Amino acid sequence: MPRLNCTFDRFIAILEQHGFALHRHGATSHRRYRGVIDGEVRFVDVAYHRITDAIRTGTLNSMIRQSGLPKRLFRD
Repeated sequence: MPRLNCTFDRFIAILEQHGFALHRHGATSHRRYRGVIDGEVRFVDVAYHRITDAIRTGTLNSMIRQSGLPKRLFRD
């Protein structure tokens, strides 16, 4: 099975494809996305230095859990 692997720009694109929208952002690169998954409002916090950086596995797992989306969307 392919391993989890995703960049911040790809992660955000997947969120937006599934109905998430930018809810708020800080002065830096911290952003919060809001979406509704299975009737439940979900928030995902995304913080990055460079949008093209790969997301570390633990961080990616946490953001996927926040989103409520299936992990298969984020595999190579």
